[in-house]
Amino acid sequence: MAKIDAFFKLMNEQSASDLHLVAGSQPILRVHGDMERVKYKILGNDELKAMLYEIAPEDKIKVFEETGDIDFAYEIPNLARYRANYFQQKWGIGAVFREIPSTILSVEQLGLPPVLNKLSMLHKGLVLVTGPTGSGKSTTLAAMIDHVNRNKRSHIITIEDPVEFVHTSKGCVINHREVGVHTRGFKSALRGALREDPDIILVGEMRDLETIELALEAASTGHLVFGTLHTSSAAKTVDRVIDVFPSHQQAQIRTTLSESLKGVIAQNLFKRIDKKGRMAVLEVLVVTPAVANLIREGKTFQIPSAIQTGKKFGMQSLDDAILDALQSRKISEEDAYDKALVKERFIQFLKTPPEFI
Repeated sequence: MAKIDAFFKLMNEQSASDLHLVAGSQPILRVHGDMERVKYKILGNDELKAMLYEIAPEDKIKVFEETGDIDFAYEIPNLARYRANYFQQKWGIGAVFREIPSTILSVEQLGLPPVLNKLSMLHKGLVLVTGPTGSGKSTTLAAMIDHVNRNKRSHIITIEDPVEFVHTSKGCVINHREVGVHTRGFKSALRGALREDPDIILVGEMRDLETIELALEAASTGHLVFGTLHTSSAAKTVDRVIDVFPSHQQAQIRTTLSESLKGVIAQNLFKRIDKKGRMAVLEVLVVTPAVANLIREGKTFQIPSAIQTGKKFGMQSLDDAILDALQSRKISEEDAYDKALVKERFIQFLKTPPEFI
């Protein structure tokens, strides 16, 4: 057993999502969103480096010493997988580990809207899950892929950096590909995937123009593509995809996107006040013919109104979902106000009005 494994067991016992190990500091856990110091000595650089190098693959160590940054996955059987990031900082080496549960929860167990299961069962198109870092996008996607795995007979390829949730083939054949280990990058893996007879492709992160372009191509040629972006709302997601292209291509991309985009799930995590833990609150856009027309005509500013009138299709706005969680006494007034898109709706619930600068 590696020396560092004791911290992972503590992490699991404390229901922590992240472990921070930094030279010159005590270990720190993120528990239900809050940073909590572990009662342990301050870690020295040499001691921490030896601890971290013990679990890192040799090729990753070489890259780290050349660049100062690496990502990889580490697994402890019967406990969990961890997404690891090593970095150099002022006092020496540092690392952050995100726990990836070994059990994949369903959409129902996560308390997510049922429309997510419907989106996961589409035959083709693009479905985007968006939100800030650490908002639970991977967990939501894992639940959707698991639903497909239980209910269809398809070939699923995931392209991730690193591989996070590991799915056991049930009804589907599932191949996990890790960037830097099984393929050079998202772009080359996506190109290859189109020749590997997939029904569904999961792109862990749509980082650049070429990756987005290839994902759109895959979605428009009969594949179901899941992807993630770091955007805060459905309308901003559509704008982000279009704006990444040069201006002379944007009219064409609006048309392509209007035909291939099937849904956007924009989410954020909130600390619960009714019990321990956190919950995801979602905005859901289902691309109906009316929404597709807005995208095609460049009227994305009207998407929030389309969401309001599209509740019968399973759509919901982020602020409505936040309000529902607030009125159900699941989240705090301050958290609701802080993460709302239209903050004016939530000022009335604050005990102390915010100071506008």
